[in-house]
Amino acid sequence: MSMELNEPPRTGYRVFEFVTSLSWSHDLHGVLRAEGKPALDISSPPEFQGGTGVWTPEDLFVSSINACLMTTFLASAARKRLKVVSYTGSARGSLEHEEGVYRFTRILLTPRVVVGAGTNVKEVEHLIRDAHLRCFIARSVTTEVEVVPEISWAQPD
Repeated sequence: MSMELNEPPRTGYRVFEFVTSLSWSHDLHGVLRAEGKPALDISSPPEFQGGTGVWTPEDLFVSSINACLMTTFLASAARKRLKVVSYTGSARGSLEHEEGVYRFTRILLTPRVVVGAGTNVKEVEHLIRDAHLRCFIARSVTTEVEVVPEISWAQPD
């Protein structure tokens, strides 16, 4: 393969950037924005004198790991042509006081996957574990992330 003289050499993988903005609205509330997406009202959680009924940084942190597992798994399942009938997942993050500060010490993800009849459950479990290992959100944090999948087959019609 030839390269033009003025073309920069390939250096490897692309770098992706994700840009958000935040503006304070009142008390411990703000509005989170990203271009082309709906604005999101945020606050500190009520446990830290924030508001109720709005997303918190803690919710977003735990949710981002949960969402990353789902999207990574579904992409892998599609490549393998697995019949995924439904996917739901819950996530529970433990925020604990350690060494004088609060930090997330553990996140438990419980994906519930329903697959088409005849699908190999062991292969689905492997794909979920692999998705967890490849999830770049979970790989970017020091928090322990545990995945306990529940897999079942769809009922025949």
